Amino acid sequence: MGVNMKRGMLVAMLALAPCGVGTQVRAAEPGTQDARNTCNGAMAELPDDLRDWAAPAPVMAAVNGAGMKNVILMPGRAVMARLHPVEEVKYALPPTHPAAQGSSGGMVVFEAPMPGTYRIMLGARAWLDVVRAGEAIASVHHEHGPVCSGIGKMVDFELPAGRSVIELSAGTGPEIEIMVIAVP
Repeated sequence: MGVNMKRGMLVAMLALAPCGVGTQVRAAEPGTQDARNTCNGAMAELPDDLRDWAAPAPVMAAVNGAGMKNVILMPGRAVMARLHPVEEVKYALPPTHPAAQGSSGGMVVFEAPMPGTYRIMLGARAWLDVVRAGEAIASVHHEHGPVCSGIGKMVDFELPAGRSVIELSAGTGPEIEIMVIAVP
């Protein structure tokens, strides 16, 4: 069997492999989805439901339960969350992936107006867990953001109405853009 045929079979197997339904999700590595590296500063025109991504409001991610009342995300509103050293964060539920010492993290709350599928978008590398009533909620789908949008990863969760905690850990920078939208 030739090298090209082996490569082709590997690519096909990876494309068909199940993605898993874990709750932790790593935002995309910088690369083709990273607007700063591949788009020469030109940003993609976003669909109407993602337009707010271009103008995130600054917020401070929570380091504990008491701080979460100050960072409540609403559907369709992008924020640039200032993160903290993960050693300082008292997560609602321990992250499903251990974060390296010196990495960043924090928590924000999402207020789902009704039950449904919601897409959480991240603009930088970090692990993502969604917690509701003390339990992690499994993701149902994930994909890259639109090319040249600055959205690295989009992850879908089935959420009940009300508040869920979005835990961010293993971040590589001091802040992260995050936005949540309803999926039709």
